[in-house]
Amino acid sequence: MSFGEIFLWELMGTAALTLLGCGVVANNVLKRTIGNTSGFLMVTIGWGFAVFVGASIANPTGGHLNPAVTLGLVSAGKTEWADVPAYLLGEMVGAFLGAVLVWAAYKLQFDTHDDPANTLGIFSTGPTVRNYGWNLVTEFIGTFVLVFWILLSPVFSQSEDGLPTFGNSALGYAGVAFVVIVIGTSLGGPTGYAINPARDLGPRIAYAILPIKGKGSPDWAYSWVPVVGPIAGGAVAGLVFQLLPATS
Repeated sequence: MSFGEIFLWELMGTAALTLLGCGVVANNVLKRTIGNTSGFLMVTIGWGFAVFVGASIANPTGGHLNPAVTLGLVSAGKTEWADVPAYLLGEMVGAFLGAVLVWAAYKLQFDTHDDPANTLGIFSTGPTVRNYGWNLVTEFIGTFVLVFWILLSPVFSQSEDGLPTFGNSALGYAGVAFVVIVIGTSLGGPTGYAINPARDLGPRIAYAILPIKGKGSPDWAYSWVPVVGPIAGGAVAGLVFQLLPATS
């Protein structure tokens, strides 16, 4: 597949992921919405199915949507290094565009929100207790779980007696959505579970640029944590996968 094809599919998939994921947060946070104060569980469910939609759109390229997934698959020997720039660029641009679309969809609610200085959380993550080292650990663990599951998830195969073994293939990308939901409910409390550098950095850049009246700081001091932690978690998951004994 060409650079342009990978870039386009990943851009469209990641834009859908960010539009729907950041969109559910906006629906929860902004005051004059039907979904205001719907709660953290609704946010985790929304993000999970945002992954389902985005990955389904980007199916021709494997639905990475996430630099940590891309680098995890590379370190596991399942993606070519030569394709990495196209994946990363598509993921970053798509995440930025998706965030801009969230602002456009909720512009009236942003304009009438009574606490615009605290709207960064609609776009990007942040810690409940700021300690860069431990925040990094949290993001590392959550992303390791995601990428390691993707690598270990059983796919369709034929058993020795000729009967099919579907594994998780029958679930399609819904299986990944379920994993993202449980990561959110189980590990999302400390840092908001970015587990995706593009999903966090792209919308953070958009937030810094968008004309949101009274908005707060993009918090650049923290911005490296949801980039480095997920990248490390994904890469290590791929390396650990390489050490496992072959199953076939």
